[in-house]
Amino acid sequence: MNELHPLLKPETYRFIDQSNLGPGFSALQSFAMDDALSISVGERMSPATARLWVHHDTIVLGIPDARLPYIKQAIQHLKSNGYNVIVRNSGGLAVVLDDGVLNLSLIFPDSKQVNIHDGYEAMVSFIRQLFSDLTNGIEAYEITQSYCPGTYDLSINGKKFAGISQRRVKNGSAVQIYLDVSGSGAERAALLKRFYELGKRDEETRFSYPDIDPSVMASLNELLGTNLSVADVRDRILMKLHELSGHLVTHALEGDEIDWFHKRFEQMIKRNEKALDNLE
Repeated sequence: MNELHPLLKPETYRFIDQSNLGPGFSALQSFAMDDALSISVGERMSPATARLWVHHDTIVLGIPDARLPYIKQAIQHLKSNGYNVIVRNSGGLAVVLDDGVLNLSLIFPDSKQVNIHDGYEAMVSFIRQLFSDLTNGIEAYEITQSYCPGTYDLSINGKKFAGISQRRVKNGSAVQIYLDVSGSGAERAALLKRFYELGKRDEETRFSYPDIDPSVMASLNELLGTNLSVADVRDRILMKLHELSGHLVTHALEGDEIDWFHKRFEQMIKRNEKALDNLE
């Protein structure tokens, strides 16, 4: 039985659902939102927070991706397939977001006192609990031939369905996971496989980019033989949070949080302009 991580049991959870805002909701806004909430949670102005978010047809690049030798041609390929492209401010490499991918941020206080691995372990524990009625086979280890490979990749029978990153701002930490709920994990992986082929070609690079094998990635529905929707998983998360804390609040950004959001959003815009300069 998966033991619940102590970070997951605050007295109160704040729940912010941005999973149904539609195509006009930019991923740049999402990362700015998590930064603002991390400051607020870290300052104890807000309780521990869970935020859900969905972005339509968006490729989120890591900073190293923007340094590919032929990044301009690689981004043109993504855009020709109908995807928006941004560069995020947290760790990792390129991931595919669409309406079958649900993102969850768990935002905790005391990041300066809590080991970074605890944040990752807490998210792993939460996801195992979330789907415990469907499987006990969720494992956490690096799937090296996936996109955005990392130590805390989540997989079932060797096929990755989720990846976790973490960003620490002041005394708060946002642990972010994407969950491939529906659709084809292999098709998403094939898109990024071609991105790296076009972006790197045969050039030697100081950074080691992934050699993607689309067959090692799948959605939860493909792995479990289920017909889950993003809304279904959203409801599971909401019920699990209530079970863990017994007290949920749902207020939106307020006061200083709004100012922090706007400041971080401007920073994200400038970061992207710099990283993707002259690539249009």
